[in-house]
Amino acid sequence: MTKEFKLPNMGENIVSAEIIKILVAVGDKVEKEQSVLEISSDKATLEVPVDFSGTIKSISIKEGDSVAEGQTIFVIDEEGVSEPVKIDAKKTETQEVKGVKVAETKQTKTVEPIAAEQKVAKISFNLPNMGENIASAEIIKILVAVGDKVEKEQSVLEISSDKATLEIPSNVSGTVTEINVKEGDSVTEGQQILALDGFESVTPQKVETPIKQKSEELVQEKKSKFVENAEIITNAIVQQKNIQNTTSQISRTKDVAPAAPSVRRFAREIGLDINNIPGSGENGRISMEDVKDYSKNLNTNPVVNNNSSSNGYTENLPDFSKWGEVSSEPMNNIRFKTAQHLHFAWNIIPHVTHFEKVDITDLEKLRKQYAKKVEAMGGKLTMTSILIKIMSSALKVFPKFNASIDMDKKEVIYKKYFHIGLAVDTDRGLLVPVIKDADKKNVTQISIEVSQVAEKAKAKKITVDDMQGATFTISNLGGIGGVNFTPVVNHPEVAILGVSKSSYEPVYIDEVFQPRLIMPLSLSYDHRLIDGADAARFMKWVKDAIENPFLIMLEG
Repeated sequence: MTKEFKLPNMGENIVSAEIIKILVAVGDKVEKEQSVLEISSDKATLEVPVDFSGTIKSISIKEGDSVAEGQTIFVIDEEGVSEPVKIDAKKTETQEVKGVKVAETKQTKTVEPIAAEQKVAKISFNLPNMGENIASAEIIKILVAVGDKVEKEQSVLEISSDKATLEIPSNVSGTVTEINVKEGDSVTEGQQILALDGFESVTPQKVETPIKQKSEELVQEKKSKFVENAEIITNAIVQQKNIQNTTSQISRTKDVAPAAPSVRRFAREIGLDINNIPGSGENGRISMEDVKDYSKNLNTNPVVNNNSSSNGYTENLPDFSKWGEVSSEPMNNIRFKTAQHLHFAWNIIPHVTHFEKVDITDLEKLRKQYAKKVEAMGGKLTMTSILIKIMSSALKVFPKFNASIDMDKKEVIYKKYFHIGLAVDTDRGLLVPVIKDADKKNVTQISIEVSQVAEKAKAKKITVDDMQGATFTISNLGGIGGVNFTPVVNHPEVAILGVSKSSYEPVYIDEVFQPRLIMPLSLSYDHRLIDGADAARFMKWVKDAIENPFLIMLEG
């Protein structure tokens, strides 16, 4: 049986890639998991394995082509699957089947098409996958109009999800005939966005040329016996196939789950056990879409232990208009998802907050002294960028604060990387871009990067990747005001640092009260992992490092 091998999902936010090398040729036999293609995207060069065995019948692409997820790459004669036996009473002659004379199927000569034809066709552009755990988004801007010609990879849509604002490129070419959404609509993955007039490849039908033909009388005389024997053979093949399928499904619980290496790697990278994911493919084979669907379901319906979750009780709101005039407006995606996530974090994490005051008088003098130098290099030297560097050092000294808890496995996961999340206030709500590998960057580099991601967040240009992977978060309200606050831990992290507005206070030094610039800090932490004494020691180290930065070079 012939089967199409299509380009699988190539990773987060990768919609197309270039064919670097084709590793097989027509007529080659390939085995499941064998690499058949080498592709290069804007993020990586990788080999693509085939997910079933067979013989290459045709190759639909060539080296140098740009290909998209789901595009047909090869047509393969799949091994171990027989074509159903077809009977044509008018095209048979006498032959022997297991010792019985029956009608012989007419011999034919098959003429393969030389090349595929092109024909005008209606093409649908549907909203592609928008990133891990993003199920819906809001249409911010439609970048094309009816009558416009669209090329593959051209941006046609600007959307805003709860995590990012991004442009969506088209994976087809053609002329726009219909636009099925409008600005402000909420759309989901797979929803039709545009209808276009384009071209599709059509493979001409095989032409069969008769070689032999016998009389109608001979065919009718032997037809019934041939059908009887053919049905016996076909039934045996089907029965054997069913036995193989059943055996494979039974052994699934004992053996390693069937999935391509790229699918296993993707599941592992996002923290999922591949053996827990149900497969929708043949014999329970797990595809990239199965992993994404399973992850989305976990995020939408998180499993919470009974002893740490709320009981789900809610009260209906009263009719507020009874007491006066009211107005309402829908939450945007960012606000709704923030509300969901913080509610979940508050319910699952037993929060404790430790407060501290830090003397930043000397550090503030240094900040002002070097501010222009950093500004000349494209950044803004702020207390936040200095704190990011200090916290990355503190996490090395106190690894428990750079961890996560897996209650199901009764494990603590210690991360060997130091990515600091930075809460940014925008007109759409709170966003948390991440400064990755903060421990490997100096304060100038961090200052430049903070300026860049903050601008991207406010300009609605921040991506999902910009906001993933944080191991610890800083929320700085010092520019707005306030004495102290208790930030909510950003699950699955275990701690978050809150920074409030600095002010001058009298401090008793050398038997004299002196005016000192004092910055209030508040550390909220997950009491399941971190004890009060741990938090006190952690904040004492942070206080000492801020008041004496040389400590970072000694211990951080």
